[in-house]
Amino acid sequence: MEHNIYLYILTAAAVSCLIRVLPLTLIRRKIKNQFLRSFLYYVPYVTLAVMTFPAIISAPRIPLAGILALAAGTMAAWKGVSMIGIAVLCCGVVFVCEAAAVYF
Repeated sequence: MEHNIYLYILTAAAVSCLIRVLPLTLIRRKIKNQFLRSFLYYVPYVTLAVMTFPAIISAPRIPLAGILALAAGTMAAWKGVSMIGIAVLCCGVVFVCEAAAVYF
């Protein structure tokens, strides 16, 4: 059995294109169903959360550092800190937690 990389690339491109083009061609009018509209409104946020939260916990050497950074970032976001500020804060929390773990 021969593996053809170009066939794999073509298949991935076709599937990716279909996922993006089919909704545009099948749904031409405005969606009026309130439940479906509210469901579609939250899809980007849920997708981002599903991709981000596991990485927050598993990326640091110490999972507790990730959890503390998540808590600090959540509180900072609640207070209205900018996205850059939250990123710097979370990186700082992880850095301090991992540096402290070396000494203890």
